[in-house]
Amino acid sequence: MARIKLQQGNTVANVFAEFISAKRAKGLVNKTIHSYVNHFQAVSRHLNVEQDIVDLCKSDLDKMIASMRDAGLSPNSINSYTKMLKSFLSWCNQEGITSLNIPIYRGEETVKDTYTDKELEVLLQKPDIRKCSFGEYRDWVIINFLLNSGSRAATVRAIQIRDVDLENGLIHYRHNKNHRAQVVPLCGAMIRILREYLRFRGGEECDALFCTETGTPMSEGCLRSAIVRYNTARGIQKTSLHMFRHTFARKYLLDCGGDAFTLQKILGHSTLDMTKHYCAVFNVDIVRNFDNVSPLEQMRRRDETISLRRR
Repeated sequence: MARIKLQQGNTVANVFAEFISAKRAKGLVNKTIHSYVNHFQAVSRHLNVEQDIVDLCKSDLDKMIASMRDAGLSPNSINSYTKMLKSFLSWCNQEGITSLNIPIYRGEETVKDTYTDKELEVLLQKPDIRKCSFGEYRDWVIINFLLNSGSRAATVRAIQIRDVDLENGLIHYRHNKNHRAQVVPLCGAMIRILREYLRFRGGEECDALFCTETGTPMSEGCLRSAIVRYNTARGIQKTSLHMFRHTFARKYLLDCGGDAFTLQKILGHSTLDMTKHYCAVFNVDIVRNFDNVSPLEQMRRRDETISLRRR
């Protein structure tokens, strides 16, 4: 492997710029690149990134963590920053620049916020396509699709008409966070919805499945704004698009009895770690069929049985 030739005065910031260039060359998605850059800017408030990287030591990183804690940063924020630094320093290790690395700061386990069934019932009420705008109808279809697949916003925006296989009940993802090809099943209800939508939408095979009123692909901001308008117009204060992904995972695991391995494939996780995280935060093993093992439920059932026998 070719090593980066360091010259005197190579600061942490300069080497980080080399790291970003290397990640761009390897095809890392822009969103992740921007996240790295933003995280590094936040870290620079607590770490002297103008010092020579060969002078960086463990005590500097310890002081950085202490500074972040003193500044009131949440454990999860510190966790994100140390993940970025670990990736950066691991690359530096591979390039022979430094042998220093950093352990990932432990974040707090949080319960993922999701849409309630009552909220979903409101959002899933079909608008009258004879009276509503194309945008409202499209947003209704998108929300149905999110509950069918739990896909990311970038994936939704990248789907083209030719990626939809209604005959076999499948959809091919053109864009994925991990750049891997993925095929996701469509339930019967989603097939019917998309069949009607495609007749209404029209367009060419290479056109975006979900488009603007003028037929152009939706930008990230356009899609998020559309969901905000749609939800608030129906009196739903939650407007997060990504929350549909959490909702899909919760309902798939708890309400539908789905398994973690299949969920991993549907959500496009490269490893089982994130899927296990969903299982943990939703307490899948504890909640599912709890009535069958709950002492209170068993006592109540016994009392009801005895009461029925006495009648």
